[in-house]
Amino acid sequence: MQIGVNVPNFGPGTNPDTLERWALVAEGLGFDLLMVSDHVTVTPDVATQYPAPFYEPFTTLAWLAGITKRIRIGTTVLIMPYRHPLLTARMAANLHLLSGGRFVLGVGVGWARQEFEALGLPFQRRGAMTDDYLAAVRAHWNQDVAEHHGPFADFTDVHTTPRPSGLPIWIGGNSGAAMRRAIRYGDAWHPISFTMPWFREALTRLRAEGQVALAPRIKLRITDTPLTAEDRPAGEGTLDQVRADLRELRDLGAESVVLDPFGGDPEETFHPERHWSDLATVAAALKE
Repeated sequence: MQIGVNVPNFGPGTNPDTLERWALVAEGLGFDLLMVSDHVTVTPDVATQYPAPFYEPFTTLAWLAGITKRIRIGTTVLIMPYRHPLLTARMAANLHLLSGGRFVLGVGVGWARQEFEALGLPFQRRGAMTDDYLAAVRAHWNQDVAEHHGPFADFTDVHTTPRPSGLPIWIGGNSGAAMRRAIRYGDAWHPISFTMPWFREALTRLRAEGQVALAPRIKLRITDTPLTAEDRPAGEGTLDQVRADLRELRDLGAESVVLDPFGGDPEETFHPERHWSDLATVAAALKE
C-alpha cells in the first residue's frame, strides 16, 4: 500500500518556498505521493476554509515535478466542471509525461456554490457535468469511444490520443453517486475524511455495485492520549490508533492512502513544521 501526503497549496503562510519545502520533506521521508487541491477563484465560501493565496494545481505540480525526483504527484481533487474536458485531458497527459509518469488525476464534483456562480457554471448540474466531462476525457484518450454518446461525443472523431501509460483517474467523493462514478469512469474510489465504521459500511455498498480500486484520503493528527469517541475520524488519535487505521485500510484492500495533516485553521500554514513532525513520526513507524 502506498502512502501519500496532501500538501496545503493555499493559505496566508503558503508561498513557493513553503511548497518546495513541503515537497522535499514528503519525498525525503519516503512517502509515495504528493497531492494538492483545486480552486480557481477564492470566493467567500472558499475563503472560509481555504483562504488566498491559492496555487493552481496543474502549474504547481508541474513546478514541483521538476523539484522532486521519485515521489508521485496528483490532485485531491481537481474540480472537474471548472475546465473544458479536452483541456483537462491534455494538461493531465502532458503533466504525466513531463513528470516521468508520476501523475495521478483525482477529480470531484465540487461544493462551492459561489465559485460555480463566479465561473458561470450551473451548480445544480455539477454531478452530470462531471460524468460528461469524464466520459469526454476518456474518449479523448482513445478509450470507451464506442460507449460515449454525451454532449462531447463529436470530440472522439478527431485528435484523440492514446492514454498515457500508468495515468490513473481517482474519483473523489463519499456519496453513492461518487461510488457509481468511480466504478463507471475511474480507476479508484477516493473517499475523503471519514470514520472507519462509515468506511466499512460504505465499502459493502460499493462492492454491491461493482469493483474498483480503493485510494482513500484520511486525516493525520497524532495525539498524546487515545481518542475514544465513536465519531473519531480515521487518522486522528495516538500513533497506535493511526497505525491501526492504516493497517485496517490495507486489509480492506486500499492500494493507496493519502494523509491530510491540515486541521482546518489557516494559521497552520505559517507553521508547517508541526505537520512535518507528525509525518516524520508516521514515516518512522511505517519503516518499523
